[in-house]
Amino acid sequence: MAISSLPFTKLTFCIFFITVSLLNHQAQSVAPEDCGAENSSCINKSEAQPLKIIAIVAILVTSMIGVCAPLFTKVFPALQPDKDLFVIVKAFAAGIILGTGFMHVLPDSFDMLTSSCLSENPWYKFPFTGFVAMLSAIVTLMVDSLATSIYSKKSHAGITPAGLSAEPDREMGVIPAGHFHGHHHVAPKGEIANSQLLRYRVVAMVLELGIVVHSVVIGLSLGASNNVCTIKGLVAALCFHQMFEGMGLGGCILQAEYKLMKKLVMVFFFSITTPLGIAIGMGLSKAYRENSPNALITVGILNASSAGLLIYMALVDLLASDFMGPKLQASVKLQIKSYAAVLSGAGGMSLMAKWA
Repeated sequence: MAISSLPFTKLTFCIFFITVSLLNHQAQSVAPEDCGAENSSCINKSEAQPLKIIAIVAILVTSMIGVCAPLFTKVFPALQPDKDLFVIVKAFAAGIILGTGFMHVLPDSFDMLTSSCLSENPWYKFPFTGFVAMLSAIVTLMVDSLATSIYSKKSHAGITPAGLSAEPDREMGVIPAGHFHGHHHVAPKGEIANSQLLRYRVVAMVLELGIVVHSVVIGLSLGASNNVCTIKGLVAALCFHQMFEGMGLGGCILQAEYKLMKKLVMVFFFSITTPLGIAIGMGLSKAYRENSPNALITVGILNASSAGLLIYMALVDLLASDFMGPKLQASVKLQIKSYAAVLSGAGGMSLMAKWA
């Protein structure tokens, strides 16, 4: 499978899985009878619909601005990868992603999988949220490691991975077999550069996949809800979140040095997933009951999976990679600025947890 087709495949699978699960008949449960109902003065379907339309447009625009900003280095020269500002902005965005995983996605999963609307056995007998998040982080590590290893071996063997160009100076840093006419020696600097480029590409892909899963779930929940009070706060929080999360992903895409078409594909999938999730949620709003056992279990497990992936990516592939890299290790001043950026990003998302 071409690596560029992975986001589409993952998105299709998630949408299919969520839709089928939520449209199933409600499972037998010892939960209270009113779990499927939502009684609140904030529930108003006629007022919620225009807010959802506004949310689709606002989130789409802010997502595109965020993910595209690092890609237009000619317009924003300060955001070039070799500049200090790029490192600081990327650290801020990593803090946003980390805060999203710890303060939004993980607590939501705990609430859903320990809801009184679920049967006591097995949901109260075992901490499923922590277990699924842990497994998700381990699986992400496996994908991260294996993908890097596989593409590194293919690169050294002169094999171009499926869907990638065979041009020696661009895609995946591949040098076709026979290019040196029998000489197999590659300069150490070239090997290091190619290896780093491979890592950037794997990180960009894995991060995008995690964001796609999380964005569809969040969009679905927003689109299916008719709680005006919740929607208003959630739209503002999502716009902030999508813009700066997009900057983090855009920075990874920029460092990956993809060709224009692959950049456009990744920008498209990041920008469209949350609005698409909202649209699907609006279509399912009559059949979807957010407190039904099926909805709680499905969304709760997906949230736990997303949390494990986002936390791993933020800590390992974004923060640890940069802070232990040569650029930040060479400057204590830049490290301090970057730490402040991380704390600001994580703190901002933590503050928003009060409203959304």
